[in-house]
Amino acid sequence: MGPADRRARRFTVLVLAGRRGSGDPLAEAAGAPHRALLDVAGTPMLQRVLETLGHSERVASIFLSIDAPELLEEIPTIAAMLREGLVRLVPPADSPSRSVLAAIDAIKTIGDEAPLLVTTADHALLDEAMLSHFLGEAEESDADLAIALVPASVIQARFPEAKRTYLPFRGERYSGANLFALLTPDAVRAVEFWQKAEHFRKQPWRMVSAFGPLTLLLFLARRLDLRAAFRRASRVIGVRLHAVTMPMAEAAVDVDKLSDLELVNRILAGRA
Repeated sequence: MGPADRRARRFTVLVLAGRRGSGDPLAEAAGAPHRALLDVAGTPMLQRVLETLGHSERVASIFLSIDAPELLEEIPTIAAMLREGLVRLVPPADSPSRSVLAAIDAIKTIGDEAPLLVTTADHALLDEAMLSHFLGEAEESDADLAIALVPASVIQARFPEAKRTYLPFRGERYSGANLFALLTPDAVRAVEFWQKAEHFRKQPWRMVSAFGPLTLLLFLARRLDLRAAFRRASRVIGVRLHAVTMPMAEAAVDVDKLSDLELVNRILAGRA
């Protein structure tokens, strides 16, 4: 299937809402029973994400991977979505990559063959503009897997005080935007490769080392631009990878620490 045949497709969406480890200082500091249920401008964060997805014309169905589904009964809007089948639960695993693989297996059993969009419960500012840009660019590519990235220059111009983890390439640094489009069945090989690298997500050079010593040397020497790096990664993994550059700084703002939560609340207060 070529790019022209993909444009009208709707996506199955997987929202990852699992916790890392037993304790969560951010949830505890904010008085929330779970990080995904942090109060963001008066609304549980996960509810914001699910409602945005539910209103999108690009979304066909929504699955949720969460380690404490019993807590959702306390959130009336989410509980109603679950009862009405607008959101369906899939079993979580002990890491994001394993949760994606487990969800893919569960979704296959019900015969859902739509391409898969993966995002996270802490993507509190997710909106239709982000979804439209990312999915449109992803489907214009001939990739198996598309990944959203935001240039550091875009983030720093909009939020100079924000602290993000960046992958440095020649000419620019990029931050992840927690949007991944698995456009073909072959994309699962990239998720399997992700298992090897995901525990280095805050150490970019160690993550890159999973692609081999030459790639690591080129990365450390800033000899690879984004496109060249993705071509090299595609060869190593054996799938076609594509980076979608997001023009909106908000796409890179996930709620990973208290300062992120404060920033998101300021942004939403400004919009209101």
